[in-house]
Amino acid sequence: MELKRKIAAVVTSGALLFSSFATPAFAATTIEISGNGTYSNNDATVTTTNTTTVVQSNDANISNNVDVDADTGKNDANDNTGGDVSIETGDVDTEVTVSNTVNSNSANVDCCPTGDTEVLISGNGSDSTNKVKLDQDTDTTLFQDNDAYIYNKVDVDGNTGKNDANDNTGGSVEVTTGDVDTKVAISNAGNVNSAQIGDDSSGGGSVSAWITGNGTGSYNKIKLDLDNSTFLAQSNNAYIHNDVDVDGNTGKNDANDNTGGDVMIDTGDVDVDVDVDNMVNFNVADVDCGCLLSDLLAKISGNGSDSENKIKAYLDESLTVFQDNCAEENDGPYSEGNRDKCGLDNDVDVDADTGKNDAEDNTGTPEGDPSVETGNADVDVNLDNSGNVNVFGEAGDLELPDFDFDFDLDISLDLSDLLSALLGLLG
Repeated sequence: MELKRKIAAVVTSGALLFSSFATPAFAATTIEISGNGTYSNNDATVTTTNTTTVVQSNDANISNNVDVDADTGKNDANDNTGGDVSIETGDVDTEVTVSNTVNSNSANVDCCPTGDTEVLISGNGSDSTNKVKLDQDTDTTLFQDNDAYIYNKVDVDGNTGKNDANDNTGGSVEVTTGDVDTKVAISNAGNVNSAQIGDDSSGGGSVSAWITGNGTGSYNKIKLDLDNSTFLAQSNNAYIHNDVDVDGNTGKNDANDNTGGDVMIDTGDVDVDVDVDNMVNFNVADVDCGCLLSDLLAKISGNGSDSENKIKAYLDESLTVFQDNCAEENDGPYSEGNRDKCGLDNDVDVDADTGKNDAEDNTGTPEGDPSVETGNADVDVNLDNSGNVNVFGEAGDLELPDFDFDFDLDISLDLSDLLSALLGLLG
């Protein structure tokens, strides 16, 4: 069976946080000291600060316990006299689908101040003193965190066997069982963080600093302190335990101690298909915050003799990115006490049985022989653990079906396609 990952399933639980934050724009800022007389002393100090903090967090605690017992067997036809004895069971068809889709954070945050800033010292008289100090700070902090605890327990017992036809006299004895077809599909998907901080279209405004046309012997100084800091932390923790126990049985039939006819046991087939797919822990981030060096102009020109003119610019742009995932194979049994650890534990136990049939101590016609014919036992178990993917840079160019980095919220979160896109990028 091909496991189709769909949100619409037996059990679905999801959490989604989406945020779009535009950094509050600095309006156009003009600082001007001009037209002041001889010996004047002019000082302008301007401080602008913009702080953006985004915190997105999801916690999912899911426990699914599915117990299915489908039985057409365990029939008795014993101690009959005078005719043929026949047991014929129907088929058992069991399908269990568990799908958990949880925990998504999506954020689009601008990181640069907008609006133009102009600093001008011009046309001031001789021997004047003119100073401008501009301090402009922008801090952007984004935290995205997902914590998923998922426990799936599926117990399926499909039985058409365990039939008894013993101690019959007077005719043929026949036991024919139906088929057992069991399909179990478990899909766990989630813990996705996607962040877009700034882009080419959201660059900061221009900064211009001019000292021009001031008189003889004047002292003119512009000091610019421009700081831009971006901090991004993405973290995923997944604790997943899948426990699948499937018993498919068409065998274990008894036809013993019969007298007077042929004896035949004919079992059906057993087909067991188990798919477990874990896709967890994806961090995708793109940061484009070239705020400070995008458009900066500093100019000193046309000032009088013996003037002293200074422009000092301190440009500080910092970027800190943390991407962390935690989901590892856990050899030990899952327990309530290890929720503070990351673990991915798959326990699959399949028993497919068409045998263990008995046709003993039967007495029939001289030309007849007891016959036991078993069906086929076909078991297909697929375990797929995928995740722990960190992608930084150019994430906005990823084509992620149903998890669109254009942040249009048309999200159905098909993480199989997401994984293919991420691994294709890395490969």
